[in-house]
Amino acid sequence: MDSVIHALEERGMIESITTPELAQIAKTPLRVYCGFDPTADSLHVGSLVAIMGLSWFQRYGHTPYVLVGGATGMIGDPSGKSVERVLLHDETLQKNLEGIRKNLEPIFTRDPHLPKPTFLNNYDWFSKFSFVDFLRDVGRHFRVGVMLGKESVRARMQTEEGMSFTEFSYQLLQAYDFFYLFQHHGVTVQIGGADQWGNITQGADLVRKLSGATVHGFTMPLLTKSDGSKFGKSEKGAIWLSQEKLPVYEFYQQLVRTDDRDVIKLLRLLTFIDMKDILHLEHEMTKPDYVPNTAQKLLARTVTEFIHSPDGLAKALEATASMQPGKSGAVSAQELRALLNEVPSAKMTRSHVVGTKLIDIIAETGFLPSKGEVRRLIRNGGLWLGSQKITSEEYLIAEGDIIESEFLLLALGKKNKAIIQIQG
Repeated sequence: MDSVIHALEERGMIESITTPELAQIAKTPLRVYCGFDPTADSLHVGSLVAIMGLSWFQRYGHTPYVLVGGATGMIGDPSGKSVERVLLHDETLQKNLEGIRKNLEPIFTRDPHLPKPTFLNNYDWFSKFSFVDFLRDVGRHFRVGVMLGKESVRARMQTEEGMSFTEFSYQLLQAYDFFYLFQHHGVTVQIGGADQWGNITQGADLVRKLSGATVHGFTMPLLTKSDGSKFGKSEKGAIWLSQEKLPVYEFYQQLVRTDDRDVIKLLRLLTFIDMKDILHLEHEMTKPDYVPNTAQKLLARTVTEFIHSPDGLAKALEATASMQPGKSGAVSAQELRALLNEVPSAKMTRSHVVGTKLIDIIAETGFLPSKGEVRRLIRNGGLWLGSQKITSEEYLIAEGDIIESEFLLLALGKKNKAIIQIQG
């Protein structure tokens, strides 16, 4: 079989690797793991590079081990953090674990022809350790000088706050994860983001010390924009993978809004599209007859389908079509009803809405942060109510603005839509 490592290198998905020999080793089936700490009840798009890395291995016939860190999540990985994480309560941690599992399980189980994934929680083995046993059996294999030399530790030690012993110990726990998975599941490869290099090499070193075996790992680039900032944040917050935290329509739209400077890179990192096709599209983007947003729409369709399934993509496309400029006047209440969970929405009574300034209603819904923002939108020609462009800050909502006596449809700029459901 061809090596998955070569495929990942071609796409720029490997940043650091423990040995170039992994390309040859990966021509036979391996067991590969990637860990995800439950710092929130959903992953966001920044985690997609790691998910894609594990998915590429699965597509090449390797078995993915998806580790959710119930134990390490209690501490929090200090890598890439300038301050210590707030410790999570048990109830919050459990909610987060369930949310992340819900993100990941459909992705790795959707295709029954691919190797079956194994889902694990490292609390299951760490909960059986006493503190003394862990220090004696695991801690003695770590040298403090090496641990202090880690970039994440050095950076924090130079701050006024410093680093607690709790966070300092995180690297021992992740290293032991690698050994445990090697010993009990035959896992020989760990992958992670660029900030995980120290944790991965510590784990490989621990496996060697405890078993004499050689295991491997590599890191992938963090998802960043051309300006160096992290991709995965929008003006509304994180681009979550969970439909409960971010409707599929909004997820799709966030990807459609990708800058031209970033879209080819994201097609390489976040899709399985053949590199020849990506390079051809990159060339097409330089031509004068290139249709704007073609690459972005391809990215949005592909990633949305990967994360949210073909049904989720269909909903996003349906919502997008219903919200197209010029479509507003013809949109039906039935279409809007189906979109309530896909775009920002609010409920208000008819008596409260009719005869009230539109600017006041929008501010009340929280669709925009203030009346000042609404006024700026009007002055810039970006506020629409149904098919009508609003030009006056004094505009009063009329009964005729309500679509089929049930909905108000708002366009807040070119790309943001919202719905107000009228009750009573």
